[in-house]
Amino acid sequence: MNIDNFAWRKASRSTGNQSCVEVAPLPTSTGVRDTKDRRRGHLQISPAAWIELLRGLRG
Repeated sequence: MNIDNFAWRKASRSTGNQSCVEVAPLPTSTGVRDTKDRRRGHLQISPAAWIELLRGLRG
């Protein structure tokens, strides 16, 4: 799977020179990668884990 073919978008809270992440909907998961170091790869997070992560962040 060529992950560059997916619609990656920078997280809305990422700004300037701070740590930034990008997310993309993948066929069976959500992809997460470092904006500044894409060559290191990405994480694939299951739909259930992604929902729990967002719930936790939103508090």
